[in-house]
Amino acid sequence: MTLRMELGENGYDIVIERGCLKKAGTLLDLDRKALIVTDDGVPPQYAKTVAGACKAPTVVTIPQGESSKSFPVLEQLLSRMLAAGFSRSDCVCAVGGGVVGDLSALAAALYMRGIDFYNVPTTLLSQADSSIGGKTGIDLDGVKNVVGVFRQPKKVLIDPDVLSTLPPRQIAAGHAEIVKAGLIADAGLFSLYESGEAERDLLTALSRALAVKKAVVEEDEKESGLRRILNFGHTVGHGIESVTGLLHGECVSLGMIPMCAPAVRERLIPVLERLGLPTSVEADPEKVFSALLHDKKAAGGRITAILVEEVGACKQISLSPEALREKIETVVKR
Repeated sequence: MTLRMELGENGYDIVIERGCLKKAGTLLDLDRKALIVTDDGVPPQYAKTVAGACKAPTVVTIPQGESSKSFPVLEQLLSRMLAAGFSRSDCVCAVGGGVVGDLSALAAALYMRGIDFYNVPTTLLSQADSSIGGKTGIDLDGVKNVVGVFRQPKKVLIDPDVLSTLPPRQIAAGHAEIVKAGLIADAGLFSLYESGEAERDLLTALSRALAVKKAVVEEDEKESGLRRILNFGHTVGHGIESVTGLLHGECVSLGMIPMCAPAVRERLIPVLERLGLPTSVEADPEKVFSALLHDKKAAGGRITAILVEEVGACKQISLSPEALREKIETVVKR
């Protein structure tokens, strides 16, 4: 299956196909210099497969984890391209999860004011969400993704076969982003999770989640309005992530719960529990609240948050810090 992100001259194909990693040489334009970025938690054969299809590959393996989304690692990627004599006609290809994708995309956007970028996500979380949409970024002073630009990839290859090497916890974390898509815009997708069909037919669930994000990005590429609904679960979730060190998808799982109406929450919690995702966490609510207020989504004394009052629909609301502080205690327990 191929979805087309319709963004005029910034449009691109999203290939969703088992085994498409092995077809990288025909699906991507790699007859040039290519910086292939991966991390030390990704099976090395995935980057080797892409490198084998390149005319002149330079493979860089960074440490896995959020700490790699930093200026020193970004500088390392830019320096490697400069040393290898990359020109504006060359490209960057990410082979890894969201950290690798966000960092590599920013490096591609900055080098010589922008060169082509391809994304080959290897985690369910990145396949379902961050691999498309054009957000790039690194962290600064403990604040996630506060430095970055909007820059769309040239093509995205999503190969569910690569997920076979992921541990169950990483798979569960990825499901959180797909559940999110169902809650905000696709009631049928959420129903697949309630019946257990989503886990049995992951390709369908993944494709439907990507279709939700594609439609939103096409209408609001640079997050001036509608695209903010994709932050459902992230406002509280980012605060929890900063304090606890849980996986991003686990924090999204926690962050969705307080932003659902009670009737939706009653349907959501059993789904999350069956997937192996957390529905509460031990942490200091004050520290979570402080981290949340430093997030880029908090501004002007009010916090814009996304509320789901019925499955498949959502709305943006403006909350006072005090109101959001109360919601945190729904899932954060001392």
